[in-house]
Amino acid sequence: MLELHCHTTFSDGTLTPRQLVERAVTKGVKALAITDHDTIFGWNEARAAAQPYGLEIVPGIELSTVYNERSMHILGFYPDPKKLEMPLNERIQGRHRRAKKMVDKLAELGFPIELPPMPGNMAPGRPHVAKALLAAGHVTSQQEAFQRFIGDHGPAYVPYEKFTAQEGIALLRQCGAVPIWAHPYLFRGGVVEEVLPELVKAGLMGVEVYHPQHSISEERVLEELCEQYGLLMTGGSDYHGPQPKPKAGDIDLNGLKLSLELLDDVKQAAANLSR
Repeated sequence: MLELHCHTTFSDGTLTPRQLVERAVTKGVKALAITDHDTIFGWNEARAAAQPYGLEIVPGIELSTVYNERSMHILGFYPDPKKLEMPLNERIQGRHRRAKKMVDKLAELGFPIELPPMPGNMAPGRPHVAKALLAAGHVTSQQEAFQRFIGDHGPAYVPYEKFTAQEGIALLRQCGAVPIWAHPYLFRGGVVEEVLPELVKAGLMGVEVYHPQHSISEERVLEELCEQYGLLMTGGSDYHGPQPKPKAGDIDLNGLKLSLELLDDVKQAAANLSR
């Protein structure tokens, strides 16, 4: 019934906000967070589409940050869009610069591609590059694109422009948003139990405990850590839309069957921040 991690075509999802809302309704979702990478431009369309169905739209974002020189994603819920506007514009422009550098590297390697036109309010990511490699016939799947070219150690990989997790957490809190560490067990820059205290010190308020690629035992560990540090617990399918070739761990909307009670605590935390 609760989905707190979803993407649209404004970042690397395959469904427009309207299409995502319509699918969420058919899957029995009652509250849906729009958490595109580094952009909040999908909110308005989602809200308009959700109104006739009585579906609650939770305004959110997934910030791309760096910790120990590795990618770390920080979710933020209920930010003030006016306060986020200027810093997010720089993040989006950074994503465009990063995508261009990857395109240039691929051309140098002898694998030219052409990215589709992307307005300034859309945040390009590696999946867009992977799709372009597939469209150009250089690979037979997006998975191959990551394995051969744009994975973290690939010859065409370009890291995010420097923006630390601590900076991301601070920015979200300054904008009234509740910062949550997204899918901790997908992080490759350190041990969760060792990294978490540093993020808490920086102002982290919660952890995405429930995620399709977290095992049950990992969820139990995260639940215990949240209790130890007094952190909020959230979860979501990390839905990017229907995939032609689903990866292991991909699930549909509402696949985790999360209780709406998780959202109540997030709302209260956001209200406390705005006081």
